[in-house]
Amino acid sequence: MFHRSLAALLGLTLLAGCDAGGSTDDAAGVSSTLRGCETDAAAPTAPGGYYTSGTTVCTADGTPHLFHGVDRPSMEWGPGENIAASDFEMMGQDWHANIVRVALNQDFWLSGAALYNSNYQHTVDQVVHYAEAAGMDVILDLHWSDRGDLSVTTLNGQNQNGTSNQQQMADVNSKQFWTEVATKYQNDGHVLFELYNEPNSISWGVWLNGGMASGYQMVGMQELYDTVRATGANNLVIAGGLSWSFDLSGVGGAPINGYNIMYATHPYKPQDAETRWASSFEYLATRDIAPVIATEFGDTTSTCTGDWDSQLIAACDQYKMNWTAWAWYPASGGGRPDCSFPALISDWDATPTVQGTAVKKALAAYAPSPGGNPDAGVATMTGSGGANGQGGASSEGGQAGATGATPGASGEGGMSGATQ
Repeated sequence: MFHRSLAALLGLTLLAGCDAGGSTDDAAGVSSTLRGCETDAAAPTAPGGYYTSGTTVCTADGTPHLFHGVDRPSMEWGPGENIAASDFEMMGQDWHANIVRVALNQDFWLSGAALYNSNYQHTVDQVVHYAEAAGMDVILDLHWSDRGDLSVTTLNGQNQNGTSNQQQMADVNSKQFWTEVATKYQNDGHVLFELYNEPNSISWGVWLNGGMASGYQMVGMQELYDTVRATGANNLVIAGGLSWSFDLSGVGGAPINGYNIMYATHPYKPQDAETRWASSFEYLATRDIAPVIATEFGDTTSTCTGDWDSQLIAACDQYKMNWTAWAWYPASGGGRPDCSFPALISDWDATPTVQGTAVKKALAAYAPSPGGNPDAGVATMTGSGGANGQGGASSEGGQAGATGATPGASGEGGMSGATQ
């Protein structure tokens, strides 16, 4: 049984990774005692934000917290579609999400890029404002990048030179992106940073420490993390694993060195079978190593139902993991685009699809645990985007010169045929 209420969990002195004693993971064969929120050894926190202790995410006052929400695409391939307060109110107030993950593109953000959009940073500010006002925290996710080439003008093709899209790993320009983003939002702990979306086709060594591969200098998760911390930002940081972020099996032996780190997994059907979950990501939670968040998941088969979503959410509830479901976007096209994308909504009125129905039901079953900031975060933002901040001397108009900026309908799961 899942969707346990806050009251029931408090009654058992067990919430979001806080355990009164020993817990046993039958699936993984691991017995552990969760540390919970150890306030005497708490890591630094960004204002209003969180710290991590073992597998538990904690508020600054030592209260365990779980994130449950949705993913919001469209700002990776363009300036953002239907960016309105009402849209975020439907997520946070009607569907009861307490976090939203927003996909971004470093080339629209960085003023030295050919695809730079002078309005893009302001739109991100609006998104943060709308989300926090609706009671949600925000994950800013570096979704698309350019292999270190700011001159690219197209958006087509994963893992390819000469395009801004999903690549195998971050690049040197990603460091500048995170310097600017972390500087801007370091005083708003309700903003989390997902360092790079769906690393793929690289080794664990490159994932952690970077290196030359596929013709460009890849920047590893450790250096991206260090870049964020160098700004003074103590916000939670999220790192996705290999195999398009599904696989976290290498993290236990070679984690990122630092604090306030969560690890992301992306379990998609059919390629990421449930039998692989324990060794790929659940062990981080059952052994109290680090917090896990499924920042994407869904059923991409042509006859999708909500069963996969419900199974993943049940596992997250059982092992006190966090999740955001892909995707709050009305996919279109022939066949079942709600499956192939996959989509949670069929229109901007938030009419749920079959998978959206399962996710909405799950969100409604949790006791209220809102995130966000009553002041909507605007007053806490600092800087104007770092050295290459908004208004820099480079091409404006962003995607005016871009080609092929369409979401496609094949799901987020990388080798299975993702377009994001």
